[in-house]
Amino acid sequence: MSTPAPVDEPALAPLLELNNRNAAELSWLDAPRLAELVRRAFHARRIGTVDAFLLAFDQDADYDSTNFLWFRERYPRFVYVDRIAVDASARGRGLARLLYDDLFVTARAAGHSLITCEINVDPPNPGSEAFHAALGFRQVGSAAIHGGTKRVRYYERTL
Repeated sequence: MSTPAPVDEPALAPLLELNNRNAAELSWLDAPRLAELVRRAFHARRIGTVDAFLLAFDQDADYDSTNFLWFRERYPRFVYVDRIAVDASARGRGLARLLYDDLFVTARAAGHSLITCEINVDPPNPGSEAFHAALGFRQVGSAAIHGGTKRVRYYERTL
């Protein structure tokens, strides 16, 4: 089984492709924005060159995401999973769980006790909802964003 590794410069282009293939769930990025997010992230890990990746930010991040800001307004300390993606050819191998387990270890070591995320309701993402429920996440809110064109649910998991 693969081990999570830091997102480095050579991984940015393939990870951008993976992100943008999943833009409906994650939101589209360009290369400069992805590089900026990786630099600002509390935790940026990948598996393989393009199999999977996860980006997470803590409460102190310089980040303007509507969803991140929702948590910042409500929690004094947290780690927010901004995006996680697994390439279609690598699904079913437990890579998302490996990435989350790696995040949980890093977050605990940094003194965090709360992991947060959002999941799309419209457009729906039932696979992500089932996955996060299995990891012990519970819903703590919801919102309509992007002028009402997207609806999300907010989740948290205590470490």
